[in-house]
Amino acid sequence: MFETRNSSLYPLHRCKTLHIVRHAQGYHNVTGDIDRTVLLSHELADASLTPLGWQQVDILRKQVAIIGIASRVELVVTSPLTRTIQTAVGVFGGGYYNDSDPSPPLMVAGAGRSDRAAISSSKCPPFLAMELCRERMGLHPCDQRKSISECQTLFPAIDFSLVETDEDVLWKPDAREKEYDIAARGVAFLNWLLTRMEKEIAIVSHKGFLKHTMALFGKDCHPLVRNEIHKELANCELRSFVIADRSGISTSLRITDFPGYIPSCLNVSKDYDGVKNTEDEHALAFPPRTDVPIDCDDVKSTKKEFTAASK
Repeated sequence: MFETRNSSLYPLHRCKTLHIVRHAQGYHNVTGDIDRTVLLSHELADASLTPLGWQQVDILRKQVAIIGIASRVELVVTSPLTRTIQTAVGVFGGGYYNDSDPSPPLMVAGAGRSDRAAISSSKCPPFLAMELCRERMGLHPCDQRKSISECQTLFPAIDFSLVETDEDVLWKPDAREKEYDIAARGVAFLNWLLTRMEKEIAIVSHKGFLKHTMALFGKDCHPLVRNEIHKELANCELRSFVIADRSGISTSLRITDFPGYIPSCLNVSKDYDGVKNTEDEHALAFPPRTDVPIDCDDVKSTKKEFTAASK
């Protein structure tokens, strides 16, 4: 018996490509990486990007354009914290916004202590804020988000409709979220992604959330592959993954699959035993697609030409 433990095979319509990005350098990273106690300071509340962080954004923006990711992404999902939204719109957003743009900007000028011009929402995918992929919550003010009403003034074209409360009721000043609960959020987030119709999605999140979510995968892989999954992301690093739905919860259409049926207008002879039974079974498994018009005259003409050419 042959074994296939070294590989996996899944239907394409059950898979999605995820471009996972950790936010660029924030002000809390500068001081917090040296002294963790600084993270308790309320001066770092909902930390925004540093000038170096914005430089990292500019570099990654050029990279995703060069390798073609920018043109393929159908949806950008971001944590509702300022540093992730700034990274998301800076990397995947439109160009500079001007007053003649018919749509509101993704980011207004100067948002989040930056010297950046407004960013357009034209010619880019939709952006959706999601609480499930935010950083580990509690205790550190840098991980407490602004009110959604304030976020909407800074990032008008971001869709915040999935954030249930205006104020941040999930962040607790005296307790840090447990690692188990972070991983549970990660599972819920990935399951939600699988229900989306988009096939290629960019996700902008945080070190802690991504670390505990990615740790759930790759345990049965070769150490090299497992390390590629588990290795912590640096600021503004992007890694691309494929996720497969093995539970059947996704609703994506089988766009590339084709059942191989024969149009009834061909009147193909059924002189062979068993042909009719086989076709009936095939029809049950793959009902004819009604969304693909078939011109019988064209089919018959093609058949005549093929027959003449074969003589």
